[in-house]
Amino acid sequence: MSLRSSVRLFTQIQLLPVMESGEETLVGGQAVMEGVMMRAPHSYCVAVRRPGGEIVTEQMPLARISETHKIFKLPLFRGVGTLFQAMKLGMKALRFSTNQALEDLAEKADAPAKPVPDWVIAGPLLFSLAAFIVMYKVVPVYLANQLHAVHPVLAGHFASTVVEGIIRISILVGFVYCASLMKDMRRMFEYHGAEHKVVFNFESHQPVTVENAQRFTTYHPRCGTSFLIVMMILTIPVYALIPYTAMIPMILTRIALIPVVVGLSYEIIRFAAKHPGSLLSVITAPGLWLQRITTKPPADDQAAVAIHALEGAMALEEAQGGELVIA
Repeated sequence: MSLRSSVRLFTQIQLLPVMESGEETLVGGQAVMEGVMMRAPHSYCVAVRRPGGEIVTEQMPLARISETHKIFKLPLFRGVGTLFQAMKLGMKALRFSTNQALEDLAEKADAPAKPVPDWVIAGPLLFSLAAFIVMYKVVPVYLANQLHAVHPVLAGHFASTVVEGIIRISILVGFVYCASLMKDMRRMFEYHGAEHKVVFNFESHQPVTVENAQRFTTYHPRCGTSFLIVMMILTIPVYALIPYTAMIPMILTRIALIPVVVGLSYEIIRFAAKHPGSLLSVITAPGLWLQRITTKPPADDQAAVAIHALEGAMALEEAQGGELVIA
């Protein structure tokens, strides 16, 4: 795999939480390179457009993690389970789209296509996890501690935690913005917008067509972007409760508290979706603002790919006896 492909794969893995739907829903999805993955309650389908215009798909049955492991039906635990399954499914979809890209390169070079081996995915995945911890745990704590010498106010425990949170959010926004400058990632953000438009179209009870989908906005409240921003904001009050001031214990506790923050964030998103006028719904607003970067208006052929993925997921869902009905 070339250096460019490795950088692209690393960036895609880092952005998986941004691209994913933030909760178990009737229909949700994720953008992948030159395609979209759509999932219904018990099935998923990823559709990718090849350079020649052909749309290739991969679809499989999918049980909700809350159905196979009852603990993930409980508050807090359900958020952790949902995110884990979303990331696992996202990696499958990402691998499929990466294989399609490699097949295209192989055809251009008149060479046999080779699927991505497990170690090629595992390497960037492990590196991405390490980068996530460094970017969002180690660096914010270190910089916040360095700012203690700037002003006495910043040395206070709560003030330091707030500064740390601001640094963490700034790193996220900066990374997403820089990713949007990459041609490949901008295309992916367009497919992200296509996914949102098609989901909105489906939820509207109108026939799902390219023309209808294009009428909707690309900003969706259940987007993983909103979920991630809520997580970043929630770290401030949660970490403020931790009494440690030494850097190493602070970093270790922040890593250990990731499942707690994920679970609480899920509950906030869930509550805000059911109570749009509540105070907690204000917390989700920054996620919609950030979607101005993570989603872009798609072309008609990109919306068509998202519809193809949705139709594949729905067909498999119905074949299993499921019934998709919007209340």
